[in-house]
Amino acid sequence: MPSLKDLRNRIASVNATQKITKAMQMVAAAKLRRTQTAAEAARPYAARMEKVLTNLAASIGTSGHVPGLLGGGGDTVHLLVVCTAERGLCGAFNSSIARLAREAAVSLMAQGKTVKILCVGKKGHDILRRQFGRQIIEVIDLRSVRALGFGDADTIGRKIVTLHAAGEFDVCTLFFSRFKSVIAQIPTAQQIIPLALPADAKAASSGAAYEYEPDEEEILAALLPRNISIQVLRALLENAASEQGARMSAMDNASRNAGEMIRKQTMKYNRSRQAMITKELIEIISGAEAL
Repeated sequence: MPSLKDLRNRIASVNATQKITKAMQMVAAAKLRRTQTAAEAARPYAARMEKVLTNLAASIGTSGHVPGLLGGGGDTVHLLVVCTAERGLCGAFNSSIARLAREAAVSLMAQGKTVKILCVGKKGHDILRRQFGRQIIEVIDLRSVRALGFGDADTIGRKIVTLHAAGEFDVCTLFFSRFKSVIAQIPTAQQIIPLALPADAKAASSGAAYEYEPDEEEILAALLPRNISIQVLRALLENAASEQGARMSAMDNASRNAGEMIRKQTMKYNRSRQAMITKELIEIISGAEAL
């Protein structure tokens, strides 16, 4: 049975931990509002970009100057771009994204496909390297970035386009967590190369006639690489909001658990202290009666 000193040390240790978790919860709550606003602001632009490209691609088909980005190429080599956080203590946020990427990689390899993985974030690499160490081609570290911007996403997007132009892969899928609420973040897989055209794209684009200047192929050649950077930026912003929401929930649960542990340890301490006092009183009374 632990002594009173041990119990006091345990209570003090859990108290210190609870202060840390409460502070981290407050910091995450303060960051969440900013990151959530940025993520929600990026959604309309990214969705509109996809719609414009869909209309353009449907009007010219899969032939053009950039057939690889539109489709029509092979699907032998797949690049999985796994976006996770640089830090932990955010519940199942990182593991859920890595699990989705792992399931996709295992499924593709079972079909005889070649899988390559580009990790954006340290935690995703730490999880996936145990099983897919040979498939990971690069890890992009964003720990030095204070505020995510288009420049950070454009660097990743250009790297993806360069790899595709060099024939390193045929299909690229982006993995991230879409922010829904503080307690709900949805792991998402989005194909960005080739551009995923809906089945009714031609029907949707036939409602009105457009004349493009310059022509559609030249516009697509400029917009398709930019769209990849836009989708990467959206994924990073969604991840940032999801990370703060998941950390806020995780630290709130940790603070609650610490409070419950303090309550139990305090009760145990009081009972042990009362037992020691009772024992001493019994010894004093017994000694007095013996005299």
